[in-house]
Amino acid sequence: MYVTRLNEHVSPQLIPQPVKTSTVTRLHRVAEGKHLFFEGEEAGNIYRVVSGVLRLTRLMEDGRRQVIAFGYPGDVVGFPSDGQYHTDCEALRPTTVVVHNRAALESSTGDAALHASLLQAALREISAMQDHFLMLGRKSACERVASFLCVLADRVGTPLGEFTQFDLPMSRSDIADFLGLTTETVCRTFTQLRKRNVIALDRIYTVIVLKPKDLFALAEGEASCS
Repeated sequence: MYVTRLNEHVSPQLIPQPVKTSTVTRLHRVAEGKHLFFEGEEAGNIYRVVSGVLRLTRLMEDGRRQVIAFGYPGDVVGFPSDGQYHTDCEALRPTTVVVHNRAALESSTGDAALHASLLQAALREISAMQDHFLMLGRKSACERVASFLCVLADRVGTPLGEFTQFDLPMSRSDIADFLGLTTETVCRTFTQLRKRNVIALDRIYTVIVLKPKDLFALAEGEASCS
């Protein structure tokens, strides 16, 4: 999941759905805190998230971390770069994925429809990544955080009367590394949104959107956090 144009998440109907186990496709469960794959490993499989949340990260040579994306149900992760995974992939919650064997997909006897569907998923990922880079370069800190919350509310939010509630399985530092901000800035922006009654926090891992229109206006730069 990237922070892209609001209300344009991937429809589940556009994601490959097979779940029957075989030598080509099978289910795999990843415990919280465990890695699905590491950067630099041979990319033997491609994965579709069925449940849970994944975090994709890269480390710079000086040790600084960049969160590349979060994998939510319906997302496809593990597309190779020169035959290798180009990120680490860790489960933030107990996660189940469908495993697609890459060699079988690329063989002449592979499932052509599944291959085409995964290709479309890869193209959508590239487009979403470009939108995310644009957001990083042009949006203010408040707009970035508001956009992030809007996407999650739209993607995984649960109606709560007039409000919308969703969990944040990632830490504030994860959000900061994803949005190109400092942890202090993310925490300060959450506080500003809470004081304006745009959101409420149940402890620190549950967000309740009290004013969705106001949050959307902030994400689009039509209002200010201050």
